[in-house]
Amino acid sequence: MSKKVFLCAISNISSGHCLEDCKFCTQSVKYGAKIERFYHKPIEEIVKEAKQARERQAVGFCLVTAGKGINDKTLRFVCEAAEAVKKEVEELNIIACNGTASEEQLRILKDHGVSSYNHNLETSKDFYPTICTTHEWKERYETCENVKKAGLKLCTGGIFGLGETMDDRISMLESVKSLEPESVPINFFHPNDALPLEGKILPKEEALEMIRIAREILGNSRRIMIAGGREITFGDEDYKIFEAGANAIVIGNYLTTHGNDPLRDHKMLETYGYEIAKNCND
Repeated sequence: MSKKVFLCAISNISSGHCLEDCKFCTQSVKYGAKIERFYHKPIEEIVKEAKQARERQAVGFCLVTAGKGINDKTLRFVCEAAEAVKKEVEELNIIACNGTASEEQLRILKDHGVSSYNHNLETSKDFYPTICTTHEWKERYETCENVKKAGLKLCTGGIFGLGETMDDRISMLESVKSLEPESVPINFFHPNDALPLEGKILPKEEALEMIRIAREILGNSRRIMIAGGREITFGDEDYKIFEAGANAIVIGNYLTTHGNDPLRDHKMLETYGYEIAKNCND
């Protein structure tokens, strides 16, 4: 494996008003989690965050909205945000993450500067009804297929620690592999008292083993990105995720939880001899 690590940043541009019942997600209005809720972040603030992300050596910048899928209003907003970022910030891969989407909607996003689309499978097909009843797993898979048809790069992965079995984890990874994504985000469940899910913070060694298994299943050509839950799962030993097979991380804050200071992550990478990738093709 290369010693290069890819950095990505997230911008929560529409937060906390999802009507779905995903039991692992604080953005669902059904659970009343104490998070910041708003419909549209100002475009100038999104651009400011994109500039800051690039200054912190991120090569990917993800525009995330809450909700099951893309409606016309959301599509227009994300297109406007993507165009503004594209105009102001060079060498930044713009990723959209806006739920289920048709091939036509995805082509429109591509036409307005989006290069990649993130839509996670979350878990296995069989376990999914345990964590969500308001839509089906197959809608997630079909959206990922639409991403490929639209000519966008696909980013899809899932969450460990929802109460799933090892068989569920392997099944999810095999489903991800079948989609041939460019990047695979791996999240670790971050408990919140408002959520009904009896998930858990995975023990560090178990989490590292899942990264090793993911790398084995997905092969060396996929980018494995450790995202939400990195800080609470690995603490100051998060450098071990690269030894296990990861080669990308999310820097800064997540959607509704805090991440490490990016400068701390830069120092960690330097200390253990990793080089930060300069662009997505590096």
